[in-house]
Amino acid sequence: MNKRKTGTYYEEAAIAYLSERGVKIVDRNVHCGRIGEIDIIGEGEGCLIFFECKYRESDKFGRSLDAVTYSKQKTIRKCAEYYLLKHPTNLFIRFDVIGFDKDICTWIKDAFQV
Repeated sequence: MNKRKTGTYYEEAAIAYLSERGVKIVDRNVHCGRIGEIDIIGEGEGCLIFFECKYRESDKFGRSLDAVTYSKQKTIRKCAEYYLLKHPTNLFIRFDVIGFDKDICTWIKDAFQV
């Protein structure tokens, strides 16, 4: 599979995983102009959750969760601000990361702060 197909496959897997755990998927692959993109947006546990989804076939370059660097977090925060301008909410905001290392899924809730 090429990178786009692999990314789509694991985003679909993340959506299935989250849906099974009670997260309502609100949106996905939200383009925020030149700022970047949010992989998945969901509602659950009284929060609007912005999800970053990462996959690693091997740990040669680190685990999937290690790829959500401080710089990436800043981009996700800016994308969330952009999204919230168009879609205001009264819900709490949370940033979570879904990582797939090979086929093992890890969900880090409240992975970084607003």
